[in-house]
Amino acid sequence: MSRKIGYARVSTVGQTLDVQLQSLHNYGCAKIFREKASGADSERIQLQRLLRNLSDGETVVVTRIDRLARSTFDLFAIIKEITQRGAQFFSIAEPWADTTTSTGRLMLAVLGGLADVERDLIKTRTAEGRIRAARLGVKMGRPARITKLQQQEIKDLRQSGATLKALALRYGISTSTISRIATGTDSHSSRKRPKKEN
Repeated sequence: MSRKIGYARVSTVGQTLDVQLQSLHNYGCAKIFREKASGADSERIQLQRLLRNLSDGETVVVTRIDRLARSTFDLFAIIKEITQRGAQFFSIAEPWADTTTSTGRLMLAVLGGLADVERDLIKTRTAEGRIRAARLGVKMGRPARITKLQQQEIKDLRQSGATLKALALRYGISTSTISRIATGTDSHSSRKRPKKEN
């Protein structure tokens, strides 16, 4: 029987985790990671700890899907990481969200398709923005490892709720670089690029 690992989250410090913790305990979770952070929070330290420590055969349990992620893109990235580690995912309030079943695996496939649609829509908006910028005579600067187009895509995905972790995995760069790009403080395109960050 798989070991159940719970994840409980509320958005603000003033909110309580009590109801989620009770539900997770009742479901048989051996350990529960607790977080008080927005779904759009850049780090969500406890979630990252949970993912790093997942073992083959374990199951990540949440009371509701929106406790795990607030966007389709982010949700798919997290569940994909869970399954890549040989673990499973289950939502108490949405029993169809169970990756051990054929229905759950279908859900994961659908999420992947929706995430692709979301990404394509953002790419389309970004491309339209580039066209408008070109018409206005805006110069994009010299090429960098992460292009201006990719930087805008990162900003759009962050605004849509994607975490720094998910974006760092997607673009192959550090979360700190993603954070600088998302907040507009990255200056790689205007100076010599430093050595690759660890």
